[in-house]
Amino acid sequence: MLATTIGGVLSISAAAVFSFALLSKMVERMVSLSVGIMLSTSLLHALPEAFESGADVRSLFATLLGGLLAFFMLEKFAILRHSHHHEGDGHHHAHGHDKREAGKAGWMILVGDGMHNFTDGILIAAAFLANPELGIVTGLAIIAHEIPQEIGDFIVLLNAGFSRTRAYLFNLLCSLMAVAGGLLGYFTLDRASGLIPYVLVFASSGFLYIAVSDLMPQMQRRATVRESVPQVLLIGVGVLMVLFLTRGH
Repeated sequence: MLATTIGGVLSISAAAVFSFALLSKMVERMVSLSVGIMLSTSLLHALPEAFESGADVRSLFATLLGGLLAFFMLEKFAILRHSHHHEGDGHHHAHGHDKREAGKAGWMILVGDGMHNFTDGILIAAAFLANPELGIVTGLAIIAHEIPQEIGDFIVLLNAGFSRTRAYLFNLLCSLMAVAGGLLGYFTLDRASGLIPYVLVFASSGFLYIAVSDLMPQMQRRATVRESVPQVLLIGVGVLMVLFLTRGH
């Protein structure tokens, strides 16, 4: 519990300091960095780990499909709920208002992040049960790979209209899902360990959906060369960050 709690708070706080101090003034541009982080976390880290676990491949793909559809429905619900809230309110809303107000990508990233942290908690519990030293190393490795992911999450939340305080508190609550995962892993490890690949795939489906459905279309609206070059470069930086900080994990 101590490892999962400290790991969650430390990774969230480090990501928040970096995001708020350096990135908050150029959130729209840094969405590109978030896309690189999300895609590479999912496609180069979480999904390979899930598919190398020995779990049934068809079941994992079914989970991926179910996750993508679930996040589609979650987004649809957010749009419909927001449209109903403003229906007949007599106010004129500028282009893009609904997207900023609904913050649907922000809520979806919190769901996916909570699932991912839950899985990390199970992994930490498994490592501590095997060997306390392995548990400490695993916890440090998870903190290292969480920081770039959390930076990406903060960028999405700020872009969705969350205040700094609100983004930090919601991300902190999601990070504490690692404690719940750690408790479940400790007390029911034999059964819970078999769920890890499926939780990883479901969390990855959220990151993939948000990146491809919400963030990349925003980037495509800025089609000039002057805007496109920094976008491509920042996506590459996001990928390199994940590759560097997840080596050996």
